[in-house]
Amino acid sequence: MAKIYSKKSLTSIAMKPEKEVVSFLLNYSKALHVLKTNQSLFEINAN
Repeated sequence: MAKIYSKKSLTSIAMKPEKEVVSFLLNYSKALHVLKTNQSLFEINAN
């Protein structure tokens, strides 16, 4: 177990996304609607 915790994590790298990417993802998540029925799951993108 000591070897698992002694490795550096790959998530420690600081990522700086561009403003356009963040804006696109936020707008997409606002437009996405999920409908759950008894048998199915529908994803509707209202663009």
